[in-house]
Amino acid sequence: MVSGPTLDEDAYVRRGAEQTPVKILVVGHFAVGKTTFIGTLSEITPLSTEESMTRVAETVDDLKGVRGKTTTTVALDFGRLTISDRVVLYLFGTPGQERFVSLWEDMARGALGALVLVDPERLADSFPIMDLIEEHGLDYAIAINRFDGTPTRTAEAVREALDLLPETPVVTVDARDERSSADALITLVRYLQDRAALEHA
Repeated sequence: MVSGPTLDEDAYVRRGAEQTPVKILVVGHFAVGKTTFIGTLSEITPLSTEESMTRVAETVDDLKGVRGKTTTTVALDFGRLTISDRVVLYLFGTPGQERFVSLWEDMARGALGALVLVDPERLADSFPIMDLIEEHGLDYAIAINRFDGTPTRTAEAVREALDLLPETPVVTVDARDERSSADALITLVRYLQDRAALEHA
């Protein structure tokens, strides 16, 4: 169990010992590490819809920079993470390809917010994802997923490239590392708490 903040103390008291479920989207462009991120953190065996890429898919999806990729998510990834005695996060990973955009409406329904994974070497690929996030009115944090051998790009450079608001959290993460991934998720949860507190002030 990863220690972390709670979201709604009053709801917990009203519901007794039940945990408060919170839906979080894990989003990002194709091959940015969403499936790995959820698999690293999930306390249950994650549901994954990874399928082998066909020759047809290889002609549709941009494999630049990810030539070794042989599978892709075709529906969703799902995992669960308890961050305190009172709050459990349900993590939904969305496919990153444009042809799966139709899934977003159902996936975004009821979500409290989103963690947006970005590849510092393919930031332009994140623009369509950012548009979808804003279209669905989701609060979000940015997690820069570090890949082996890629040059370091500062959070400030990513913030400027993606034209983020000053208050939007930007963190670095290694999606293969449990502690790093948990820290990124907790940063998002704290941000969502702060946003909720401002709305109810």
